[in-house]
Amino acid sequence: MMPLTFAAIGAEKNIVRITGKPEVKKHLENLGFVAGANTKILNAIGGNIIVDIKGSRIAISEEMARKILI
Repeated sequence: MMPLTFAAIGAEKNIVRITGKPEVKKHLENLGFVAGANTKILNAIGGNIIVDIKGSRIAISEEMARKILI
């Protein structure tokens, strides 16, 4: 397992686990980041990571991306 921040741009990865406080986990879950979901890293701009999850493009901070383990 490694944080989402270590994945290469263009890589498709499955989410294994979400870490962090319960409110952070709930926020990420509401965005579609759940264990077993497939995500693709589209780009990294200015400390934000843009990912495709469940057909939606979402930008999350690097700090949040570190809580998503692939």
